[in-house]
Amino acid sequence: MSDEEKKTQDADTPENAAPGDAKAEQAAAGDGAEQAAPETDLVGELEAQVSDLKDRLLRAAAEMENTRKRTERDKQDAVKFAAASFARDMLEVSDNLRRALAALNEDDRSQVPDSVKAMIEGVEMTDRQLLTTFERHGVREITPGEGEKFDPNLHEAMFEVPGTGQPAGTVVQVMSAGYMIGDRLLRAARVGVAKAEEGGGSGGPGANVDTSA
Repeated sequence: MSDEEKKTQDADTPENAAPGDAKAEQAAAGDGAEQAAPETDLVGELEAQVSDLKDRLLRAAAEMENTRKRTERDKQDAVKFAAASFARDMLEVSDNLRRALAALNEDDRSQVPDSVKAMIEGVEMTDRQLLTTFERHGVREITPGEGEKFDPNLHEAMFEVPGTGQPAGTVVQVMSAGYMIGDRLLRAARVGVAKAEEGGGSGGPGANVDTSA
């Protein structure tokens, strides 16, 4: 090997490397570490954004589902209760038919001509058909029987009757039937209730009845 080749080989060994070259390598390594740190922060930031977007998406989907259910429920209620006002007016027709039938007792009916009997039967059939039509459209009768306890959610107390011997708040007379449409009160039953007896205890049969509906 010639002297020139030995000089070239010695110059390439790390021991004989110039001090400037070592500083350059250290600077390059430092730059790589600095670049790795921002990349790590960026990944963490992107993951946080994805998590936030996922949470917002789930919330939006839940809100849309609630809105859909609420809209569907409102639609069903609109269909169910659309005829409420008309049905409430028709209740007066049913009341008048029943009053007409109640005006004749059994003795009077037996003495009237056949033509009048036929008319009475026609009124009865009309009343029954009207009630059937009500039921077909979700309207049902909730008339209480005499002796039942007054319910302010379903009954309207029109007057109090003293001296009935019944506990206060007991239904003793029904003036007109009550009706529900679906699960809503269409009209409260109009009733008379037993009045509290004088000297009755506050918690006993003579207690005052709450007639507020």
